[in-house]
Formats: sequence, structure tokens, C-alpha cells
Amino acid sequence: MSNRWDKSKMPSRHVTEGPARAPHRSYYYAMGLSTADIKKPFVGVASCWNEAAPCNTALMRQAHAVSEGVKAADGTPREFCTITVTDGIAMGHEGMRSSLVSRDWISDTVELTMRGHSYDALVGVAGCDKSLPGMMMAMLRLNVPSVFLYGGSILPGRFEGRDVTVLDVFEAVGAHAAGDDNMSDEKLAALERIACPGDGACGGQFTANTMACVSEAIGLALPLSSALPAPYTNRDEYAVASGEAVMRLIETGLRPRDICTREAFENAAIVVAATGGSTNAALHLPAMAHECGVQFELRDVAEIFAKTPYIASLKPGGEYVAKDFGEVGGVPMLMRTLLDEGLINGDCMTVTGKTVAENLADITFNPDQKVIYSAAKPITERGGVIGLWGSLAPDGAIVKVAGLENLRFTGPARVFDGEAACFQAVENREYKEGEVLVIRYEGPKGGPGMREMLSTTAALYGQGMGDKVALVTDGRFSGATRGFCVGHVGPEAQDGGPIGLICDGDIITLDAEKGSIDVRLTPAEFAERRREWSPRKTNYGSGTLSKYCKLVGPAHLGAVTHEGFEGESHVYADI
Repeated sequence: MSNRWDKSKMPSRHVTEGPARAPHRSYYYAMGLSTADIKKPFVGVASCWNEAAPCNTALMRQAHAVSEGVKAADGTPREFCTITVTDGIAMGHEGMRSSLVSRDWISDTVELTMRGHSYDALVGVAGCDKSLPGMMMAMLRLNVPSVFLYGGSILPGRFEGRDVTVLDVFEAVGAHAAGDDNMSDEKLAALERIACPGDGACGGQFTANTMACVSEAIGLALPLSSALPAPYTNRDEYAVASGEAVMRLIETGLRPRDICTREAFENAAIVVAATGGSTNAALHLPAMAHECGVQFELRDVAEIFAKTPYIASLKPGGEYVAKDFGEVGGVPMLMRTLLDEGLINGDCMTVTGKTVAENLADITFNPDQKVIYSAAKPITERGGVIGLWGSLAPDGAIVKVAGLENLRFTGPARVFDGEAACFQAVENREYKEGEVLVIRYEGPKGGPGMREMLSTTAALYGQGMGDKVALVTDGRFSGATRGFCVGHVGPEAQDGGPIGLICDGDIITLDAEKGSIDVRLTPAEFAERRREWSPRKTNYGSGTLSKYCKLVGPAHLGAVTHEGFEGESHVYADI
């Protein structure tokens, strides 16, 4: 019988120790645990497995491998699943309203499961966009020893001699709708069958891979654990190692809040910018920081983005996919060159029990590969994502500039209340070159749910208009979006923000070099329009989305749904 562990301060003592817990122990015996198993630490192994999309279908296999690692290191794993809303399936219809909402609900369900069953530690396995930050938010909220594991990216499809991703399919829809001779019914059908060849999350530097890079950069995941594609069964070695690592953290007492300091969040933001990552990171990093008392809002993120060089040529702004990035060394190789140039903090602690610099000590930057550039000779001097402020967005906005040639745009507004109206106009070619398409009432409250606009932006690119118009919204963009597309405009229209007051023909100026977003209206004109404005009534007066509207805060603070660290009176880990 194991006597290695002192459970007197572990949460699981509440369900395993003493005569009063005999009924509880009877349940564990019913599931095949031995007396020795019950006396070991209980490790929650949470996965977002489901059959909604390929992002999640390999997660159960990896969760089982995590459990093997926990057992090998003398712990007792307790597997459970939580939800995922997968953006690729939810995109372009009402389902997308559920996407961002699911991030906070994932955190909540993991918290409830951990609290309800008094687990001592957590390994979280996630594969799709919102499930990654959702799982890490739960770790920071609970503050038990935790390790994050990304389920891995999808392999690229091969079509007409080139690598393709789901983004190519979305853009092909736009080309097909525009009557492009190169995108017939037959060709579109052939592309859709081959673009996604198996398990894994979207293969470009979209939100899932961006947040997977964050998990390593911030120190919650084992180095290089994000690199291998989901179908590769040797990914399971990282799963086993993650299970073993969390047991070491129980021994040493190292917790997520010891790891995720202000400096660690800065490292994470630097890696996002250096990879030309998803604008959604500017929403998720503040939400994660909110859980652990680190002040890290959109402006903090944007300041880091603005001074970070863009060095990884990854789709959609660059040439390569996640598989290529992993094969040349992944996040450790990227962080090596950033550390060499003094751009990241090497003293931050990680789940290995070592600092970032110690983890990178044996890695030498390889100049003989084409995916990751040296930070001394970047693709561009400024990061791939830029924050904007001005009269149209007093609380800020965000734009991905990786791959953009023109960083300035001025044109008349073409205003749409909701994405559907804009998409229909784009499909019907009812817009003009040089216009700024404005989609409003798609913010966290106004949508509700802050939908992504990939169907619209991809359709524009498919029509060959991706660089001939700009798009501005209080909603979000997919990490796969490209073009001059500004999201997260705040305050949102539903809160009476300026985006809710503009009209067709108002002149909007976007400048990603200066970091500005302005509309040519005087304060008096704004005041006059505000007197005539009232918030829209949404179609969601009950259920989860109604509840979300009442709880959610502004995008520049992470669109969070509870008080976070500031409202904390106890930490779960110390119950």
C-alpha cells in the first residue's frame, strides 16, 4: 500500500480519509480502485473529446495516455469530459453564437467537476479554439498543480500539388459563389473531400495553434508538446510525460499561479505576435490573466505586439502549416531565437520545474530551415497583430497584419446590423471597392456571443476583393481570416459604442502603423446621434445566451463572465 503521499492538505482528503468517508470510498471500490489507489493523489484528466469535429476526435486516446503517465508516477487518474463548440462547424450560422460562450462554460464545468469530487491536480487535454483558453482558465482559477496538453493539429491536405487547409475551402466557397471559372461544382467537391485528411485542429496559425503556442510559451505545457500532429501516435509520449509531470508538481507544490506571472503573460503575447497568431489571443490572454490577478488587458497585449518582430511564416499570413512548424523545432526553436535577441524573459518558471532558459539550454537555432526566421532578421520588424484606438474604438480594437502589404485604409462606411446581412451583400456583390464594411451588433452582448466572420472574409477573398475593401466589427474574426479586418471594436454597439452610431457614407480611417481607428464625425455629431439611439433587442430572452448577455464584460477585458481574482475569497487548491 502506498504511504508516499501526505493527503492532509490535499483536496481529496475530503472524499477519501477517515471513517466518515466510508460511503465515498465505497464508490471508488465500485469502480475498481484498490485501497492503495484511494490513498494516492487524485488527478483530474479533463478532455474536450467529442465527435463534433476532427479537432477533438483524438483527445480521448491522449487522455488515456495521460492516465498511464499518472499511474506510472504513483497517482490515481480520474478522467472526465467537458464540452467543445467547434468553430469550423459553428461558422457562418447561428451556431457561432455558442463559440465564445463555450470558453467560459468549459472553465466552469472543469471547475465544478474538480470541486465536486475534490481532485488534487489537473491535466487538461484540448483541441479546438475556445477549449484551449477555457482549460487554462480553469487551471488558473483552481490553482491546483496542472499541466496542459494540446491535442495536436490536423495534417494538411494536398490539392493540385499544394498544401491546403479548411481556409482554402472557405475561400473556395467565395470563388464559387462569384462564378469563378476555376472553382466549378466538381472542383469544390474535390477540395472539400481532401482538405481535412484526419484528426486534429485547423492546420494554420489560427486560434487553436496560436493558443497551443501560448500554452508552451506561458509555461503550462511541456516544451514541444504542441508540435506533433494529432494523428501521430507518438504524440501519446507527450501525454504520458504530462501525466508524470503533474505528479512531480504535486510533490514540489508548484502551481499555475507560480508559473503564470506577468512576465509569463508577456512571453505568451510575444510568441503570438512572432508567429502572426490569431487576434483571438488578445481576448483570451486577458481572460486568463483575470483568473489569477495579473493586470493584462488589450492595451497591455497590444503594446507587446507592437514591438515584437514577426518571424514565423505560417498560414494564413505566411506559407507554412503547423506540421511544418513542429518539424523545424516548434515553439522551443522560436523561443530560442527570441531569447537570443533578449526579447523574452528566460527566468519564468514552467511545468518542467525549470525556467524557460533552462528548458532552452540545449537548443541551438537552426538557420537552415525556412519556417522560423531569426529574430535578428525578421520577416517584419513589427508583430503580426496590432491594436488600434481612436474615435471609432475608444476601448480599442485588433487587426492581424501578418501578410498585409498595405497597413492604411480610408473609405466610406457600408453598415450592416449583423453578419448575415453583410454576407448576403458580399454573396450578391452588393458592395464597392474601397468601402469599409461595418458589421455591428455582433459583440459579446449584442450578438450575443461575439461571432467570428470567417465566412464573410473568406468570401471576399474568394471574389478577389480581400485587399480592396476593409472590414470592421465589434465581433471577432477567425484566426484563419486575412485581409484588413478589424475586430473587437469597443465599446460594442449594444453598449452604445461609436460603432453603433455610424451611418453609411461616414469616412473611416484605419492606420495599423499608427495604431489608430477613426471616423470623420465631430463630438457634436456623435452626441446628436446618441440621443436617437437605443439598444437592439436580441432574439435570446432565455437560456444560456440570455444568461451570457447579463454576465459578460467588454472585449478589451477578455469578455469574462465573473469577478475573477478580484472577487476571490478562497482558492480551491487550499480547501
